[in-house]
Amino acid sequence: MTRPFEGVKILDFTQVLAGPYASYQLALLGAEIIKVERREGEDMRRTPLSREWAERGLAPAFQAINGNKRSLTLDLQKPDAIAIVKKLAARVDVVMENFRPGVMDKLGIGYEALSAINPKLIYCAVSGFGQTGPDRLRPGYDGKMQALSGIMAITGHPETGPTRAGFAVCDVLSGATAAFGVSSALYQRDRTGKGQFVDVSMLEATMAFLSGQIADWSVAGHRQQLSGNQAVSRRTTANLFKCGDGHILLAVNNEKQYRALMSALGREDTLADPRFADWFARNENEPALRAIIEAALAARPAREWETILEDAGAPCASIWKVEEVIDHPQIKARGAIQELDTPYGRLRFAGSGFKLAHGGGKLDRMAPELGADTDAVLGELGFDAAEIAALRAQEIV
Repeated sequence: MTRPFEGVKILDFTQVLAGPYASYQLALLGAEIIKVERREGEDMRRTPLSREWAERGLAPAFQAINGNKRSLTLDLQKPDAIAIVKKLAARVDVVMENFRPGVMDKLGIGYEALSAINPKLIYCAVSGFGQTGPDRLRPGYDGKMQALSGIMAITGHPETGPTRAGFAVCDVLSGATAAFGVSSALYQRDRTGKGQFVDVSMLEATMAFLSGQIADWSVAGHRQQLSGNQAVSRRTTANLFKCGDGHILLAVNNEKQYRALMSALGREDTLADPRFADWFARNENEPALRAIIEAALAARPAREWETILEDAGAPCASIWKVEEVIDHPQIKARGAIQELDTPYGRLRFAGSGFKLAHGGGKLDRMAPELGADTDAVLGELGFDAAEIAALRAQEIV
């Protein structure tokens, strides 16, 4: 079955995480991605988690977001490489890059230059602050965006201070935003026949995901604080609690669930306790209610409570590690982890996060070795073997 973006060709200059994550989402859904890298390859190929994989130029973090792509190496400082880019731009639907604003223009392959060659071109630029404004030339990094956007001001505990999320949240949600922006532009082009520039700011993309917190302040004047593991509902029983062998996260957010929780814990007596008569009273008496709940939870390990409470109608989860959750029965049943046979054995990767009734996301090939497709891409442009050899000799590709 045809996938949504089959037939869409993307020339991808993105590197590190936000940009490659964006193009990877489109690649899973069928887009043909030509990934352009400098001749020595981008730094993500050699992240220091695993020496073995770094020496292959296929670090796990690189593989995670570069599957289904082809690799073309070019020295963009050389005119002949720029000429190749322009030939490719005439044939593709989308160009994606995440350099600082102005870098591609200086090379002669920015939006104005490439759209003159291909008026229907969609050009997506991901940067820290967007293409306009006083901070447009400042670099954008995930940690910097977590601190600047407000995320760190609400993440962490009052006694220990702000903390960043345990993954590069601003990078990946900026990538998801970019993928959505490109998808939107492609859909619009089908109706208007016009290409356009898609300007993605990491800061603005992050703030778009903080819409509730922004409205809390802009509408109600509520100042956000460090909230630890407390849910945004501010319900006392939507928080992290100690149990027999560690912790469990309760997501008990309504009256029915609260009653189910106290019954499952064997503390039906508290349902008549005036200290816990409603959510306002429960918040006022949070230490006492927490002590009651944790005393009951101490009797069993977290995984047992997870089953007991979920079956009783009190939503919760024990703390699962990444290496555990990828083998969770629900994940297995849905085939959410993509498995792929490679020259290095069978590898597993995260998929697109949603399913379509037909033509959904699929990982067909692992991330490419550096320059693996250079000859093939140049051949498709009409270069013969001698011409390709000459380009190599001149260190252009």
